[in-house]
Amino acid sequence: MRVKKFLGSWKYPSILLSSIGVSSIGGWVYFIALNLIVLDMMGVIAVSGLYILRASSTLLTNFWSGSIIDRFNKKHLMVWLALFQAVFIAVLPSLSSLWVIYGIVFIINIASSMYEPTSMAYITKLIPYHKRKRFNSLRSLIDSGAFVIGPAIAGMLFMIGTPNFAIYVNAVALFVSALLTILMPNIEKDDFIETKDEKISLKVLKHDWLLVADFSRKHVYVMVIYLLFSGVMVLATAIDSLEAAFSTEVLSLTERDYGLLVSIAGVGIIVGSLVNIIIVKKVATSWLIGLGSLMISIGYIIYALSGYFLTAAIGFFVLSFSMAFMNTGFDTFYQNNVPASVMGRVGSIYGFIEAFFIIVGTIIFGMMAELLSIRFVVVLGSLMMFSVTIILFMFNTQPSKAAYYAEISDTD
Repeated sequence: MRVKKFLGSWKYPSILLSSIGVSSIGGWVYFIALNLIVLDMMGVIAVSGLYILRASSTLLTNFWSGSIIDRFNKKHLMVWLALFQAVFIAVLPSLSSLWVIYGIVFIINIASSMYEPTSMAYITKLIPYHKRKRFNSLRSLIDSGAFVIGPAIAGMLFMIGTPNFAIYVNAVALFVSALLTILMPNIEKDDFIETKDEKISLKVLKHDWLLVADFSRKHVYVMVIYLLFSGVMVLATAIDSLEAAFSTEVLSLTERDYGLLVSIAGVGIIVGSLVNIIIVKKVATSWLIGLGSLMISIGYIIYALSGYFLTAAIGFFVLSFSMAFMNTGFDTFYQNNVPASVMGRVGSIYGFIEAFFIIVGTIIFGMMAELLSIRFVVVLGSLMMFSVTIILFMFNTQPSKAAYYAEISDTD
């Protein structure tokens, strides 16, 4: 009876995790295949344009998308966004103009940018507070698996077909993800969404921005944790942008050695995610965030100060191993402290801020690497991250803030 009850309670979370897994694996296949197609058409510079498109689409989407997300039925929006991406991705292989491809990719990235905060709000409403840590740990494992399995599947598809064929496979994967989402319950069917009949206008957007500002003033601690977490992500992205150059030019690693280094990071992610699943119910959410982020920065420092392949590999393994703990802890903290009714707007506005600083940080780190040295910039960035994670750890583990991490209440 207990087994039957357990299986019943995890029926929909399992379907949702399957949908996320299919979409994540397909996303990696699409990412690698698209890079190869553009590289073959126009060269390395054109591939760099894809990265700029991803960041710019997030910037141009997040300041208004939250207003739409909070006014729409989340399940329906997730289905339509997945189908929208599937259709436009299926069109890509038939295009021959780089600028048209850029335009379509930009549109796809807009839908992708909207999907993440939409799914976060849906997950918060679907998953009871006492199951969120477990669900988030499983989601972290699936995302980690996609990081390893996705490129492997892409390689197999390239062996039996072409990058265009791989693109079509991803379109099918997104279509399957949409079908799985259709099987999910319509948890907002009977909800009264106060703002759903409002037309999106500049006045409405301004009202929503003020709402986010007001929420931030009333929940200072929650938003401080959010900003510190974002600071870690910004610095990690900026350092990662120099990763290939640091490994080949500073550490003098061959392409084969660098590929092995990336594989070790993949192993670290998988192992960390598996350990995370085992211990997640026994470790406080605050420690998952605080200690997880601290270990990530230590991994970056080991990597930054390394002079040989072995120490660089140790650093890579430590930082990738720790990712699952920090992500699971933060997602749980966010879901438990930000009401689902405003989650789209709060997440999108703060996502906009994070995307802006990622672009600025990446540019500054790149310029500093050119003017000074790659080693200096990577070490500096790692030490800055360590400082941020020390502050985050101190904020997380304050006994007076324990109520923010308690699994005894819901937000909406």
